[in-house]
Amino acid sequence: MSRFSFYEKLRKKNDMVWQSILDHPFVKGIGDGSLSHQKYEYFLKQDYYYLIQFSRLFALAAAKAPTLEEMNYMSALLQATLSVEMDIHRRTCRKLGISAEDLEKIEPAMITMSYTNLLVRTCYEGSFADIIAVLLPCATGYVEIGKKLKAQGLPDDPFYQDWIKSYSSDEFQEFADWLIDKMDSLAENASDTDVKRWQDYYLASARFEYLFFDMSWKMEFWEI
Repeated sequence: MSRFSFYEKLRKKNDMVWQSILDHPFVKGIGDGSLSHQKYEYFLKQDYYYLIQFSRLFALAAAKAPTLEEMNYMSALLQATLSVEMDIHRRTCRKLGISAEDLEKIEPAMITMSYTNLLVRTCYEGSFADIIAVLLPCATGYVEIGKKLKAQGLPDDPFYQDWIKSYSSDEFQEFADWLIDKMDSLAENASDTDVKRWQDYYLASARFEYLFFDMSWKMEFWEI
């Protein structure tokens, strides 16, 4: 008897969202190297703010983790985000002429604020399983994008090469696989009410993934 895979059903049910992401000119521009550095710099700045809030997510997830193993894993992810991923982010930005001081002054755009508010609010109000569901699209989506772009061949632009190599790496795949396995395990004996709530969290987060790329393509700012 094959193992029940809740994640595979989630991914298939929302395939239209992910296909829209993969077909978006921002993502395609990273893949073929045609994306302007101006748009990429905007993306990096907004993503830096996102990573700060993402770190809060891991901290809250560790506090709500039901087992020591899960608590340790979330704590390790928090440390890796704060000490490794954000440092890489700062170094990349520095090469593009964006200082660490500039990054600390970033004002989040409307989509950035809305997306991170969804994540943090879910962490405060929801269960550990809710946190996994709302986290899945970011964690698994970037790996899927990275691997697809890598399979098409790396662009000449070194910044986009690094982006693709990072998110198609074994480390990010292992993180995504851990979350998928955890979600599948939690869903095996879940109620219909829980399943529906997780589906809603996943869809909302996946939609925001699309909107984040679209916002960066348009370089959106608050109108007022």
